[in-house]
Amino acid sequence: MKATLLDGKTLARQIRQEVAAEVAELVRQGVTPHLSVVIVGDDPASRIYVGSKGKACKKTGIASNTIQLPETTSQKELLEIVGNLNADESVHGILVQLPLPSGIDSDAVVCAIDPSKDVDGFTPENIGKLLLGTPYTVACTPAGIVELLDRNAVPVEGADVVIVGRSNIVGKPLAAILMQKTAGRNCTVTVCHSRTKDIARYTRSADIVVAALGKPCFLKTDMVKPGSVIVDVGINRVEDPSTPKGYRLVGDADFEALSDIASFITPVPGGVGPLTVAMLLKNTVKVARLAKCGQ
Repeated sequence: MKATLLDGKTLARQIRQEVAAEVAELVRQGVTPHLSVVIVGDDPASRIYVGSKGKACKKTGIASNTIQLPETTSQKELLEIVGNLNADESVHGILVQLPLPSGIDSDAVVCAIDPSKDVDGFTPENIGKLLLGTPYTVACTPAGIVELLDRNAVPVEGADVVIVGRSNIVGKPLAAILMQKTAGRNCTVTVCHSRTKDIARYTRSADIVVAALGKPCFLKTDMVKPGSVIVDVGINRVEDPSTPKGYRLVGDADFEALSDIASFITPVPGGVGPLTVAMLLKNTVKVARLAKCGQ
């Protein structure tokens, strides 16, 4: 029996529709959610990603602007811009596109963002509040994973979860979400990483495996138990001369083989990826609503 596909593309479309309805309601109340994105340099991938965010904002009615800065921008200049955005009451959400050019301390820049305007959920205050279960916002990719599981009625409550990858963007915040003492969570979470001895020893006993380590097709059938749920966060380009572009995109899990033994599985592309921007929009509306309420 083939695994049920966890369709992130369709869910992302649904979330965007919900966001558009929320935006329309806020506009009727005199508030138009506003996202400011700051990008430094000319990294092609970053430009594409920022462009997709701008288009998504426009489609849902969120006001957005992009501040494009040259590669030579100093850390002091960038921090001044962030400070100005913090003070601008018309701006509800601030996003500084990463990575930043060498010579700029990314941590210092992220720390400078007002936590109540942090739509990425990366500031120390929001990460700390996430551990307590009270963040302003949650990092977009982990938030999207949870939405994908919940809305597909995947059994999560009390599950044994293994997350392969300990990044600040996915692994750590996702672990914090799933271990919360609240209905629909209460998971027992194990986080594996590059220094873990015998990762398969952990993944084979998991009800849910989240692959987020950036290695093409790393997770194989002998590493999971039948009926487990596979969430693939990876997106890797591998050479494939048979395709028009000469390459194809694959995840961190061996999708074709695992589809024969898993109960649920995310495709790549079309799984977790589309939800990241959708959750960014949702975070932007949330901070706008909180600002309206004076929180």
